[in-house]
Amino acid sequence: MLCGAFKVIAATLLVCGAASGTLAHAWCSVAELTVNGRVEDAPAKGSVRVQLVYPNQKVGESAEATLEDGSFRIQIPFLTQSRAALLVGTFREKCDRKPKTIVVTLIEGDQEYDHVVLEMAKDFRSAEADVYALRSGIVLRGPASTPPVR
Repeated sequence: MLCGAFKVIAATLLVCGAASGTLAHAWCSVAELTVNGRVEDAPAKGSVRVQLVYPNQKVGESAEATLEDGSFRIQIPFLTQSRAALLVGTFREKCDRKPKTIVVTLIEGDQEYDHVVLEMAKDFRSAEADVYALRSGIVLRGPASTPPVR
């Protein structure tokens, strides 16, 4: 009898714990950041990598896209939750997490050709709630074209 009651209590605590963790994440939204631009002298198999960097140089989400006709558009979702709730109803989590800088890099294999460091506050605008877009497209430069040998 005591063992059965213990199992019921343990199962109840497990379900409540799982539900509270799920609900804590549901309170904060997932925001989206869009980076777009073009590449001059694009490498044949080049791609662009975008890395989000949070305050205190904490590296966050990243995404990579191959070039299409020398241009790119990359969307990166990120969670806005900056602090977890300690106890349900006592301390609510904060939902103000945003990257401080965004590093955009032109690469081909292991070779880096160019990179740009963007500031969230200066270079992005809020298109709508939790959607951030680059104020103007960026230009990355690939390897310079070599003149044909004659």
